[in-house]
Amino acid sequence: QVQLVESGGGLVQAGESLRLSCAASGLTFSSYTMGWFRQAPGKGRVFVASILGTGYYADSVKGRFTISRDNAKNTVYLQINDMRPEDTAVYYCAAPRSPGRLVRTTSENQYKYWGQGTQVTVSS
Repeated sequence: QVQLVESGGGLVQAGESLRLSCAASGLTFSSYTMGWFRQAPGKGRVFVASILGTGYYADSVKGRFTISRDNAKNTVYLQINDMRPEDTAVYYCAAPRSPGRLVRTTSENQYKYWGQGTQVTVSS
C-alpha cells in the first residue's frame, strides 16, 4: 500500500523560504518519478515540479523552487525561496502507478498516488 505524507507547510511572510517534505512508503522509491502539484483557492491543481534523477519545473516556478530527493530516506523535498502571495496553495506530492520516467510528467493523469496535501499561506 503506497502512502505519501506531506509536511512542512504553514504561514510565512512574503520573501521568506520554506521546505516541504513528502515521505513515501510502499514503493521502491528510488525508481519512481515523484511530483509536486499545488492547488490555489478556487483553482484547479497544477504541476509544480518533478524528479527522477534531475528536476523538472513548471515555467512559473523556475529559479525559486528546487525539488530534490533523498532515496535513503524515501523522501522528496520542495524548497521554495522568495515566497510570494501567489504561492498560497495546498501542495501535494504524487507518485505514478509504475516506476521509471514519465512521458508527460506535468500531467496529473500520470500520477496514481497522492498525499493529503499541506497548506502553504504567504502573507504580503
